[in-house]
Amino acid sequence: MDDTQLAAIVDAIVRELKESGAVKPAASSLDSQAASVSTNLSSPSVVPVKSRTSGSGVNLSIDLPDPTTPQARNTPRVKNPKDSNGLRALMASTTARIGVGRAGPRYSTASLLLFQGDHAVTQDALYRDVDQKLLDEFNLFTVQTKVKGGKQEYLLRPDLGRQLSDDAKRTINEKCQKNVNVQLVVGDGLSAAAIEANLRQIFPVVKQGVQNAGLTFGTPFFIKYARVGVMNDVGELVKPDVVVLLIGERPGLGRAESMSAYMGYKPKYGDTDADRDVVCNIFENGGTNPLEAGAYVVQIAQKMRKNQASGVKLKLAK
Repeated sequence: MDDTQLAAIVDAIVRELKESGAVKPAASSLDSQAASVSTNLSSPSVVPVKSRTSGSGVNLSIDLPDPTTPQARNTPRVKNPKDSNGLRALMASTTARIGVGRAGPRYSTASLLLFQGDHAVTQDALYRDVDQKLLDEFNLFTVQTKVKGGKQEYLLRPDLGRQLSDDAKRTINEKCQKNVNVQLVVGDGLSAAAIEANLRQIFPVVKQGVQNAGLTFGTPFFIKYARVGVMNDVGELVKPDVVVLLIGERPGLGRAESMSAYMGYKPKYGDTDADRDVVCNIFENGGTNPLEAGAYVVQIAQKMRKNQASGVKLKLAK
């Protein structure tokens, strides 16, 4: 907001305080501060605003639009840049937060609001559950790890997310086909949004690719509160050649749709990340396209079966 708008807000607040009796009329120092603000501040408005009438009848510009829109997000906020075109080109070349400008030693209001909006996206991805309608769409039954205290315990106890509960083991034993070539599992991980954004594209590609390769495709299911290490329990129960775990990755600011496909050859108790492979950063518009990722998963699964290895051992295989 510009100087006139800021001064109008200060004037209205002072006037309302006087009218309510909260301050005495002699308290003129606030009026002088308002005048000083109007005289000394000369920064232009960085975000379009809408007018709203206050209770005192003064038009105040205090409403801001959505700071996460592409136009607002990509607007340079450096005052009087030496090379404005160069600044825009630099901002377009990276997702890093550059060209955000400042108000004294702090972020500008627009940049701060964008940061807070993106942080809210991260929080939502972490604490929201995967839509049950999506799981029903692919006939995925749900089991759970040993996490019993909700998302808070899940975030604080990664070890519990790596182990299936006793009920989950019984359900898997009852419903899943054993000794298949490829067992696909979906886990919420750290981002429900990632599963919702990518599952519809990648799931059919993996299933059809496995079947077209003449391999058996196991009974897919969903694991709530899952960590990557839960693959070991799945391997011990189902005894497949390859386990594929589609899981939501840790979200970044404003980036919650990144998913990964972790894979292991005959995973078992004691296996670590060194025994696994991964197709990471699966998302549209900037990451690995989920359709392409599905094709990669099938290729890697075939390679694992051929070499009877995964992870470091697969890389060392000739």
